[in-house]
Amino acid sequence: MVGPLRRSRARRKVSPLRLTARGGCRVEVGQPSGPFNAVTLRLAPVSASDRKAPAGNPARNSVGGCPMLTHKPNKPFCANCKQIAAIELRHLRYFVAAVEHGSFRKASVALRIQESAISRRIRDLEGHLGVAVFKRCSWGVQLTDAGERFLPRAKRALRHVQEGAGDAAVVAYGREGRIRTGIFSSIASGFLRELLDAFAKEHPGVHVELIDGNPSEHIAAIRQLRLDLAFITGTVDWPECETEQLWTERVFVVLPDGHHLCRHEELEWENLTSEKFIVSDTAPGEEIRDYLVQHLADLGRHPEINPQFVGRDSLLAFVSLERGLTLTSEATIAMQMPGIRYRPIRNEVLPFSAVWSARNNNPAADKLLNLARSMASKMRT
Repeated sequence: MVGPLRRSRARRKVSPLRLTARGGCRVEVGQPSGPFNAVTLRLAPVSASDRKAPAGNPARNSVGGCPMLTHKPNKPFCANCKQIAAIELRHLRYFVAAVEHGSFRKASVALRIQESAISRRIRDLEGHLGVAVFKRCSWGVQLTDAGERFLPRAKRALRHVQEGAGDAAVVAYGREGRIRTGIFSSIASGFLRELLDAFAKEHPGVHVELIDGNPSEHIAAIRQLRLDLAFITGTVDWPECETEQLWTERVFVVLPDGHHLCRHEELEWENLTSEKFIVSDTAPGEEIRDYLVQHLADLGRHPEINPQFVGRDSLLAFVSLERGLTLTSEATIAMQMPGIRYRPIRNEVLPFSAVWSARNNNPAADKLLNLARSMASKMRT
């Protein structure tokens, strides 16, 4: 029975067993041969057809009836990505310190922590990487080949984190950043112009972005945190907003050169009851219209007010063409334009307030507000 059984095994054809190795190669196990049924192993490249995986399981295919795992050489091999993600900043810091000082003991002295803590964290790092990064010696530690390759990337990661923390600190202390600021007054002159100039000198790294608009638009943007701060007319306590009055500006009438009212140094509301006015359809046109209606209605007159679809500067040019009169605040009179004259209305002033949200956490905006408070306090004393 021994003879036939041995001959039966010798006649049996065994398909070559193929196992894939890293680097896109496979190990082929040949047919048993010789008196001891020895087998041969051969390293062979994986062909393009072998690399193709059947749909539904791209990581596996079959060669010679045997399952085979394939690996693309151009993709990094990661046995356990969760382990890699578990690497912490302190792992990198201890690793770099050990390299720079040549031993865990010297690194622990430099970092002012226990040597055992560094040793444990390095073991954790090696466990996460799946490879040893140090050779332990009696005199200290020495990098392995894997450690040599990992070192520059660890240093780069630490440097990026340190630079990012520095950038965040600069913004946190208000030395750099951006302030989205809504305005309603002209910045040609006056308090707002002086405030912006002073802030730019004290905080050159902060960009103040100015957005012109009506108070109601600015209030909506403040509530939605689309604006950090707004300077608008009035002293209304807006819901969900913080308000603080800072300064006032006189109200001026803009007249065409040669108008009969130019002979007055100051004007009364009674002087304007029979005049025609023009306002812009953009800010602050709507507020100027309401302001005129309110004051002239008290005198029993409903003024003629025609909207113009132009900006503030073009509106002044329309006044010079005798299309009508308009009103402006004191900050605008620094804009000297040919063909117009400015005359103040007696005892008429506009209060201006800062409005912000208590939920806003922009430190640069806090600095701008504090500077505005300081300047306003000096003006009142």
